[in-house]
Amino acid sequence: MDPARFEQLVEDALADLPGDFADKLDNVSVVIEDLATPEQLAQVEMNDPHQLLGLYEGVPLPRRARGYAGALPDRISIFRVPIEEMCRTDEQVRKLVRDTVMHELGHYFGMDDEMLRDI
Repeated sequence: MDPARFEQLVEDALADLPGDFADKLDNVSVVIEDLATPEQLAQVEMNDPHQLLGLYEGVPLPRRARGYAGALPDRISIFRVPIEEMCRTDEQVRKLVRDTVMHELGHYFGMDDEMLRDI
């Protein structure tokens, strides 16, 4: 898939976020990378960068205290290569991008993996 099209899918997923949640996004950036770095893989105790679709790095919104002001932005990385490798069609890519963006935003809002699976 064309990288610009992939970027548009990420932007579309963010635009689909309900207003109540979108209004609460603060000091977080969403970036697209080809693959996770070794450091990012270590954070989630993984070895294969082709298995990690996205990663939230930062202080979840519910844990932010007054001293958080002025901190560098939290970061959500969406990993293009593994998403594309897991999909056969553009529609599958679109759905997996959306699911990955929503999953990582869930971490931003303080949800753990178990909570996100239940949703």
